[in-house]
Amino acid sequence: MKAEAFLAAVKGKLIVSCQALEDEPLHGARIMAKMAIAAKIGGAVAIRANSPADIRAIKQAVDLPVIGLYKQGASGVFITPTFEAAAEIAAAGADVIALDCTARPRPDGTPLLDLLARIHDELRRPTFADVSTLAEAQAAAQAGVAMAAPTLSGYTENSPAQDGPDFDLLTRMCQTLPIPVIAEGRIHKPEQARRALDLGAWSIVVGSAITRPRTITARFARAIAVNFH
Repeated sequence: MKAEAFLAAVKGKLIVSCQALEDEPLHGARIMAKMAIAAKIGGAVAIRANSPADIRAIKQAVDLPVIGLYKQGASGVFITPTFEAAAEIAAAGADVIALDCTARPRPDGTPLLDLLARIHDELRRPTFADVSTLAEAQAAAQAGVAMAAPTLSGYTENSPAQDGPDFDLLTRMCQTLPIPVIAEGRIHKPEQARRALDLGAWSIVVGSAITRPRTITARFARAIAVNFH
């Protein structure tokens, strides 16, 4: 799928991230495919998914475009960290390849510019930049990514930790980048998604608030405990 076609399909609409880590009860390609079906029925127009197995299962289950990523490792750059990871998710059917585009070093030492160029040249897939700062977003845009999101804001040393979406970074990205900006990261409520669109976001990615019941339950449990005491 060309970047233009993908962006036209998701403009002003909801993308649902269907992911579950290995230590979560819902982990597994079959379950994530069911999540994608539920998301489509609910109105999602695209899916964001992790790993070749999950992407393959989701592509078989729904006729929606998939933003693919491949998490490898547990710290530093672990969202599609290498060309080999990108090639695997492309082969599994990912329409767009999401990857960490922060300024941090990649595990194999490949410069980000070289990795992006190789993905574009060899895999022929549009790329989705997960960033934590405006400078990272600007550098990714210059390197040819089709879209960017403040997904990693709050998860790197260069970005402030916070409970909700980084609306400040989102606003600055929308105002300055020459490419579409996708709102992603700690969007827990429909009102936050609406606000992101009003600030200029091209579309919205929601994950944990929809597809991770363990996280949702924990959020309620913490709120109840605080209020009770």
